[in-house]
Amino acid sequence: MLMRTDPFRDLDRFAQQVFGTAAPGTWSKPAAMPMDAYRAGDEFVVCFDLPGVDPDGVELDVERNVLTVKAERRPLPTGDDVQLQVSERPLGAFSRQLFLGDTLDTDHITADYDAGVLTIRIPVAEKAKPRRIEIAGTGERKEIKA
Repeated sequence: MLMRTDPFRDLDRFAQQVFGTAAPGTWSKPAAMPMDAYRAGDEFVVCFDLPGVDPDGVELDVERNVLTVKAERRPLPTGDDVQLQVSERPLGAFSRQLFLGDTLDTDHITADYDAGVLTIRIPVAEKAKPRRIEIAGTGERKEIKA
């Protein structure tokens, strides 16, 4: 089970989308990155949109049951003869934290980055998987006396 961490960050992101006030994220106040999360069989999958981010600029940490993703999108290198005409792609620092439930196996998390999408796969812990419990019986009937 995944739990969201900061409802105010979601409110800020919504306000930025509605009012167009998106400011570049900084390390002291990083911007949120869009994500999708779903369960596929025996694992949870979380996908983060990070287009234009160098894979070396992505940090992924797990401490206890908190998954932290940090990334930075830097401006394109330009020279003195370049005049920027339109700049709509957000730059700066991005961060997102997810609280992972005890039912997830944080020791076997895998991640890959392809076409600007960071995909994290978190297996469900063996102890949390459904299992059948056999009922043992001797086959003898016993009478209980009060």
